[in-house]
Amino acid sequence: MITVAVDCMGGDHGPQVTLPACRQFLDAHADAQLILVGLPEALAGFSHSRARIVTASEVVTMDDPLEIALRKKKDSSMRVAIQQVKDGAAQAAVSAGNTGALMAISRYVLKTLDGIERPAIAGQIPNATGGATTVLDLGANVDCTAEHLLQFAVMGAALVSVLKNEEQPSVGLLNIGEEVIKGNEIIKKAGELLRSAAKNGDLNFYGNVEGNDIFKGHVDIVVCDGFVGNVALKTSEGLATMFGTFLKAEFSKNIFTKMAAIAAYSVLNAFKSRFDHRRYNGAALLGLRGLVFKSHGSADTMAFGNALNRAYDAARNNLLDRVQVRIAHAAPLLVAEAPQ
Repeated sequence: MITVAVDCMGGDHGPQVTLPACRQFLDAHADAQLILVGLPEALAGFSHSRARIVTASEVVTMDDPLEIALRKKKDSSMRVAIQQVKDGAAQAAVSAGNTGALMAISRYVLKTLDGIERPAIAGQIPNATGGATTVLDLGANVDCTAEHLLQFAVMGAALVSVLKNEEQPSVGLLNIGEEVIKGNEIIKKAGELLRSAAKNGDLNFYGNVEGNDIFKGHVDIVVCDGFVGNVALKTSEGLATMFGTFLKAEFSKNIFTKMAAIAAYSVLNAFKSRFDHRRYNGAALLGLRGLVFKSHGSADTMAFGNALNRAYDAARNNLLDRVQVRIAHAAPLLVAEAPQ
């Protein structure tokens, strides 16, 4: 049995989304069970033979400062769900709650793996191939060293090997150009480290990539700092929303555009499905001594269900062990050199 702990109170919608998603997930996975964590009154009506309820007395809101979430709300549904992983009761935890709070609590409760200085958020952005490009970091670390970027690459490779069942996924370093001489000193040094890791057999390093390569799908993984990664993520979400709004407006103007919409419906529907971010919901918090997945705060039932699926797949395919093996192999390159 794969056991996933769920923070049922997190996100913009809370139990009205998380509970239906949990039921659908359980119906679809006979070898899975859930630990549902939340306020007693919110979970009172839920019953399933493979679900167990663990109550919490507090909820981390989307606006809570880190100090409140980490130090004051010690019995929050988010923290109790992560504690299930720490205690060995669950193999993974999922929350749609406050991203900063989730990272801080996860890091405090679970601690980081040996060789990893900073956990990273790894998520998927749809690309033109019909699949998705895994990008990390998506917002956990605004300022990164070259060694941090190498750590992200190693962890991302382990994640994608699980998602795609591909042992050596390709890794690109996000830069302002493909040439080796491009970028600031941190990016240049990161490129050197990634090339060294490739020579050692730790990575399948493609080289530098540019922002548009994320959407072209030229590589499986794109590594960058959290500031750039978060901007890329939000930009992709904004473009998808803008395109949908544009089509709706254009095809409602007159009878001719309505007829065109009918004729092109199947193509437009396929396009919408391909770039539907709900299909790729569920970002992994990599580098921790346990599996934690972050759902988008505004996720609907379908999207939250996909976050549960990602946590389930990661646990079933021993993602944590794969990350540790890759980190151990690349250990000599992962630590920053001591200042002279």
